[in-house]
Amino acid sequence: MAKLYFNYSTMNAGKSTLLLQASYNYRERGMGTFLLTAALDDRAGKNKVASRLGIDQKATGYTDTDDLYEIIYKQVKTTPTSCIFIDEAQFLTPNQVWQLARVVDDLDVPVMAYGLRVDFMGQTFPGSASLLALADEMREIKTICHCGKKATMVVRQDENGNVQTDGDQILIGGNDTYVSLCRRHWRQATENPA
Repeated sequence: MAKLYFNYSTMNAGKSTLLLQASYNYRERGMGTFLLTAALDDRAGKNKVASRLGIDQKATGYTDTDDLYEIIYKQVKTTPTSCIFIDEAQFLTPNQVWQLARVVDDLDVPVMAYGLRVDFMGQTFPGSASLLALADEMREIKTICHCGKKATMVVRQDENGNVQTDGDQILIGGNDTYVSLCRRHWRQATENPA
């Protein structure tokens, strides 16, 4: 029976690496996969899932206005597809998460979504919140803070290394922009007494 999986973490935990590895495992066994990634994240090139390790694979880009059920339905009906992989799942809309649930329920195809749980302000992304609510299974991918504890938060830095505590929720960036921290060090960095 197919399931909707949400694999979540903070920045630099290896989410895309794990996605590419899982897709490779399917394809190595002769089973087709279909990869989707947020079109707005083109750091590795347009419509590509890429790992910091230097591996990548072509994907279909999605925007917040796309009907993912329709896109996946057309794929599944024309090409043998054993699993759907979603990179940058935090950028999904709540409606798109319901569309992915429909893929699982109505097409009986598993969907594995990989994304961030929270933004640099400690707030849940709308897509992530919907995945936390609807996923059949959730898996935390762990990474570490500079102190050695599990990193669950992320800070955004400007070009001078100053921590930013407000701004648009979405700003595409990598290691030069975001740093993963444990909650205690995130609170210290953001001067958040909460």
